Amino acid sequence: MNRRAFARRLLGMMGLAALAPLGSEPGAGHKRGLHQGESNMPEPSASTTHGSITDVAGLRVGHFTHQRRPTGCTVVLCEKGAVAGVDVRGSAPGTRETDLLNPINTVQRVHAVLLSGGSAFGLDAAAGVMRYLEERGIGFPMGPITVPIVPAAILFDLGVGDPKIRPTAESGYLACQAATAGAIAEGNVGAGAGATVGKLFGMERAMKGGLGTASISVGGTGIVVAALMAVNAVGDVRDPRSGRIVAGARTPDGKGFADAIAQMRSGYGVVLPAQPGVNSTIGVVATNVAFDKAQMTKIAQMAHDGLARTINPVHTPMDGDTLFALSTGTLTTPASHGAIGALAAEAVAEAVLRAVRQAESIQEFPSARELASAS
Repeated sequence: MNRRAFARRLLGMMGLAALAPLGSEPGAGHKRGLHQGESNMPEPSASTTHGSITDVAGLRVGHFTHQRRPTGCTVVLCEKGAVAGVDVRGSAPGTRETDLLNPINTVQRVHAVLLSGGSAFGLDAAAGVMRYLEERGIGFPMGPITVPIVPAAILFDLGVGDPKIRPTAESGYLACQAATAGAIAEGNVGAGAGATVGKLFGMERAMKGGLGTASISVGGTGIVVAALMAVNAVGDVRDPRSGRIVAGARTPDGKGFADAIAQMRSGYGVVLPAQPGVNSTIGVVATNVAFDKAQMTKIAQMAHDGLARTINPVHTPMDGDTLFALSTGTLTTPASHGAIGALAAEAVAEAVLRAVRQAESIQEFPSARELASAS
């Protein structure tokens, strides 16, 4: 049984038998164009387009990108509230308000999620998001006070440019002011501005990471599942459809891919003086279907499969991989959260590929486009 047939059967068993023919065009959005270095392979299952996380009704996204060095932050605003879950898989996370998302805890909805560069310093940007929401009376009511709920995750990009320049509370506020429900920028923007990938053999052989987004419209249902990813992984990024490395650790001459896993299998680089916690792929998956916190937590867990399909190695002691999952609940159609989790993983995989394919070269870190063009 091929992958398409397996995906169709799986989704049907999980309650989405109304899925449109796999690979068909959705009613909205545009098909992703082919870039240099990409494999001319079929699109993923369901009706995947480039799309955006803003295709999920009720969400707006804004970036702030520092001009003095490549770093920044990205905010996903859900001002009417969204039920949220989270799953942390990397061993070196930098997060805020993740305990609150435990299904047994009181608060049921969040009002924004922040993704930021700057390592732990970047968590300051969440204060600016809170200020923006508080000024508009958005948050969890506590008597006369309204407290905005803003979970956040950071990635380590302090090794690129001046480490003293990092996102602040003002950066978070400006990202909120820039938020839109329309198309959003990808690549070297927001939380992906200073992101790099392929660092298993040192920064001198790394490449440019970035920020990407994708959405899936489930044919005939009105269901949308989407992802927004900031990719700063220690591992290589591969296209799961072709198996090819798209961006990752380069050969010593910088002209090709070293293939980190192949090198590790042969024994090279297994013992490394690597620094823990200087990486991380962080992101948000979202759907318009109404689910509870426990279901959204499961969707966040399943969404990590998209990282496993595209990044190798992933979830290492050197990564802080964290995924949030949001349900805006604007669609009352009953659906299986298992099926939505499976589609969330597909959206994550596509968003990871978008992040590195839309990135541009900076300083000594070439982009996937540049390396593909040179080869």
